[in-house]
Amino acid sequence: MTLWRRRELLIGALTVAAPFAAVARSAVQDHPAPLKRGARIAALAPGTWMERGDPLLEQLRMRCQQQGWVLQTPPELGGQWRWFSGTDQQRAAALRQAWLDPSIDALFLVGGGWGSARVLEQDWSIPPGPRWCVGFSDCSAVLLAQLAAGSSGGIHGWFGGSSGQWQRLVSLLTGASVQPLHGVGLRPGVAEGTLVVSNLTVATSLIGTPWFPSLRGAILVLEDTGEAPYRIDRQLTQWRAAGLLDGVRGIGLGRFSWAEDDVLPGDFSMAEILEERLGSLGLPLVRDLPVGHGRPNMALPLGVSARLDGRTGELTLVRAGEVEQKKGALRPPNEWSKTQLS
Repeated sequence: MTLWRRRELLIGALTVAAPFAAVARSAVQDHPAPLKRGARIAALAPGTWMERGDPLLEQLRMRCQQQGWVLQTPPELGGQWRWFSGTDQQRAAALRQAWLDPSIDALFLVGGGWGSARVLEQDWSIPPGPRWCVGFSDCSAVLLAQLAAGSSGGIHGWFGGSSGQWQRLVSLLTGASVQPLHGVGLRPGVAEGTLVVSNLTVATSLIGTPWFPSLRGAILVLEDTGEAPYRIDRQLTQWRAAGLLDGVRGIGLGRFSWAEDDVLPGDFSMAEILEERLGSLGLPLVRDLPVGHGRPNMALPLGVSARLDGRTGELTLVRAGEVEQKKGALRPPNEWSKTQLS
């Protein structure tokens, strides 16, 4: 992979954007405290390096100032060791120090690329307490590890993009409500479950590690970039064969992008692969959610309750009180699918 391609993955959001965990976790009720004016944000790059004066960091600093937040950029962020901002040990130490620092209110993982999983194996485990942690792409590895550890507060999202995209992230961090996301319904049914959001390739690379959370009872949202349809086919076939989708209640698909010359005449298209591999599971299925590399990349929190409607294509975050109210009314997703298909 060329250096340009690696940097392209990093800024993709702005150009278009041992064993498994043994116990299935319900939506976590213990959330981090909403951010207020004066909150301190630590910018970290577990999976790449950032140039000094990077305009993306300056944009983040400006947006934080507008919220009354203070952005902190540790010295390690401006360093460089090969493709990374520091050695695996240095990046792990920076993540650990910020995570355990009680004066830090949130972590923004500002780089993509690859390498976040290398940080996770540096003899340190994410503690189970609540912690705001924002990132996507390769940094999905940290978000999944956080969820597997029982820690709430992970948000799949990006600080770039439009003001509307940023404001949705701010709303999640400050405890405000957000609007449902809309995609295209492929398989009918309505399901509620714990929201799990990730880059497909990154999640696949964590299979068989302690950082892969249980998906039982999950509303699973996946996205990817730079992967040809046949490689997405290969990964989803592995997920099916390994039983990772057993117990998943519904699946949402964000943006999947690839090079045009990755598809030859007669090949499956990306849409065909996604629907063929996932449409036979008997679950509500939605595509084209505004999530992942590209614009917009709308933020979604991990570990919270969500409702997916496979007919309308709507993905809604469900507040705790509403979950209790709806419990008696909802049927299991497979029953919904059978009813609405009959």
